This record gives sequence, C-alpha cells and structure tokens, in this order.
Amino acid sequence: MLAALHQLEFSYDDGIDFEPFEEFFPAEENTVWIQAWTGNEGLDGAEFRIFGQDGTGGYAAFWLVREGRPIEDQPIVFFGSEGEVGVVASNLADYLWLLADGLGPLEAVEYGAESAKANPEFARFAQEHAAAAKRPAAELLARARAEFPSFAEDFLGQCQYQ
Repeated sequence: MLAALHQLEFSYDDGIDFEPFEEFFPAEENTVWIQAWTGNEGLDGAEFRIFGQDGTGGYAAFWLVREGRPIEDQPIVFFGSEGEVGVVASNLADYLWLLADGLGPLEAVEYGAESAKANPEFARFAQEHAAAAKRPAAELLARARAEFPSFAEDFLGQCQYQ
C-alpha cells in the first residue's frame, strides 16, 4: 500500500513537504543516519524503517515498537533536520487520513492540525485503502501522542552530543 501511496504527487504547493522513497533505507544507512543524528555510536536504527524525507532532509519512518505486528500497524514518526522529533500517526491508516487532511510528517510534528488543508487526491486514496473511518487530524494526532507520550523525550535522551 505504501508503494501505491508514493505514486501520488506530494506537492509542496499543496502544503505537504514530503519526498517519498521507492524503498526503505537499507540497514547500513539506518545505522549511519541514527549515529550521525544522535552522536551515539551504540545505536543501529533497526527499530526504524525510513520511507521518505522532507525538503530539508528530515526523515519519516515506521517505528517497529509493536512486537509481532505487521508494519502497517506500527506508528509513524518523524526526525527533523533541525532536531524536531515526534509521533506522526498511530498506524498507516491514520497516516493516510492525515495526508487526506493535508498533513505530511513534517507538518504533523511541526505545526499540528492547525495547518490542515484538505487534499482530495489523498482523501480518495485513504477512502479506498484505510480500514479505519475518517477522523479529524487533531483527533488522530492526539491519539498518537497519547499512545506514545514519551517518544521524543526517550529518543532525544539517547543523544550524546555535548
């Protein structure tokens, strides 16, 4: 489903600053990225599957935190190029509905639901592919953040820059 989603046009002019990747980052690139981002050579990034970036190089990823569950049931997180970190969505279906409301990973973490601007193309896609019913962006973001309230703090706690 992610490959089909990434065939749609992500347009900065429509309010979504996102460049999808054709494939997940390889494990070696995850390791290089997370060590550079955190300054922590003990991390390998294995719990993340990076699938795209914003125009400044911030990454969107599935966070493999729900053991034994398929990737589409895993939360989506964002790591900005300027140190922004946050949970974007509880799962892929919720992410689709955020896109339908015009929120990409960067916008969800940086600006929240206030920047939502409906995107008909993504709304059609979500209608066809998301098992969950449409909910407002503010509700989706609140749900994800309530489920993983310490994600950013925990992740940033692994940073070793001085």
